[in-house]
Amino acid sequence: MTDTQTVTFADLGLAENILKAVTEAGYTIPTPIQAEAIPHIAMGGDVTGIAQTGTGKTAAFVLPMIQRLSTGRARARMPRCLILCPTRELAAQVAENFEKYGKYLKLTMALLIGGVSFKDQETLLQRGVDVLIATPGRLMDQFDRGKLLLMGVETLIIDEADRMLDMGFIPDIEKICTKLPANRQTLLFSATFPADIQRLAKTFQKDPKKIEVARPAQTAETISQFVVKLPTNDGKARRTALRRVIEATNVKNGIVFCNRKVEVDIVAASLTKHGHDAAPIHGDLPQSVRSETLQRFRDGKLKLLVASDVAARGLDIPDVGHVFNFGPPPKDEDYVHRIGRTGRAGRKGESYTVVTPADDKSWGFVLKMIKKDVPEFMPEGLLEELETLPPEEKRDRKGGRDRDRGERGGRSARGRNSDRSDRAERSPRRREQEDGDVAVAEAPIAVEVVDAVETVEAPAVQEKPRRERPARNEKRRERNDDQPRGEKRERDRDRPQRDYKRKDDDLILEPAPDRVVGFGKDIPAFLKR
Repeated sequence: MTDTQTVTFADLGLAENILKAVTEAGYTIPTPIQAEAIPHIAMGGDVTGIAQTGTGKTAAFVLPMIQRLSTGRARARMPRCLILCPTRELAAQVAENFEKYGKYLKLTMALLIGGVSFKDQETLLQRGVDVLIATPGRLMDQFDRGKLLLMGVETLIIDEADRMLDMGFIPDIEKICTKLPANRQTLLFSATFPADIQRLAKTFQKDPKKIEVARPAQTAETISQFVVKLPTNDGKARRTALRRVIEATNVKNGIVFCNRKVEVDIVAASLTKHGHDAAPIHGDLPQSVRSETLQRFRDGKLKLLVASDVAARGLDIPDVGHVFNFGPPPKDEDYVHRIGRTGRAGRKGESYTVVTPADDKSWGFVLKMIKKDVPEFMPEGLLEELETLPPEEKRDRKGGRDRDRGERGGRSARGRNSDRSDRAERSPRRREQEDGDVAVAEAPIAVEVVDAVETVEAPAVQEKPRRERPARNEKRRERNDDQPRGEKRERDRDRPQRDYKRKDDDLILEPAPDRVVGFGKDIPAFLKR
């Protein structure tokens, strides 16, 4: 491994105009992944870079890439370098690095991500760009529309490759690679190196140099880790514990990670309701909202960012003081990426993970992976407060749907009608306990059933009072009800027609003269014969 204590960026063979931009950005000494990767990439070799979050992987491929592109010229609709990123935020961050380090080079760049106008992107592509930074979905959209040609790509860079696999982008990546020239440079950068990434490297790279500067599951030494263990699985207790931990740790700014998108919205609303400055960010929000929320957090105008794992990878927010896990992540590797949002660039950081009895297995996998003990943290008075909390109310429709959701938030197989029928068949006692509509008292069952029926069912059987009917209408309705349907039709057909006239505001009936329907009183003479 190169001795990074004596190596500077000037020793890596970078051009003067690139070194000037790096110096203005405030960097003089490269990180281990940069010192190892930059010289090999600059010579045109394939590289598989494995380094933990926050070690400068983006600059490790951007700096040599812009140096190689400094000679040559892009052609219309044919980018020279293609950078694939799993999320819009990460793609935008790579674009910022390109602009920062390449500001003294006459290179062009286009960003293809969702939430941005197709027309603006097509204009840039038509002019020709040196670097195309894209998410796989939007890239394939533009390619299928005939707005993009990939036979001119000289360098392919897959950033956060393992995250690409987690998000199901492998078919798209394979399809994209079949449209690229075989004689190209391919770079893979990731925080972990699972078996699927190894297969990806063998498939798409030629004799790559593997650069691994840290153990894949190693957490940064600058991060102080703590666990908050709760005695109950109740969601309200978990949210209460999170608020007490935030209040006890004197947070300047922090990221709260949740496992599901619906949890992100609930936790953000809970924190806001109790006076904390918090906002949600996840994949279902519009891109403009996500970008605005992230910018507010970067600028220090937002204290707490409540996020799904879309914010766990690659986002360059260097000065994050705290990370809070609402629960252990579904994949133990994601724990490293989450807490890696703090303690960056030599700064100190703290992480807190809320664990309930239902999380013991997941938390055990995390401890086994990081190979270290995590001390417990318990805010003063939290356990006593949790004992006094009422159980969390569960709404039948929304709560039931959340329990049956999959990863993509779909409905259960039984469907909405089945939910309604099940609700109708349940006893008042069971409905009372499951839906949480009425508090269950410690009393005999018969009394509870009566109370539940009076409280839950009474509003459903209330009817709008009927208006008073005229006496003649009541008599007519009674007479009609006693007659078969066919007889009523015959009677109505034989009934003489009458004219309704108003005289002195009284409604009177008078026999109608002979007439033909549709002509009123003006009957043609030939019809009277």
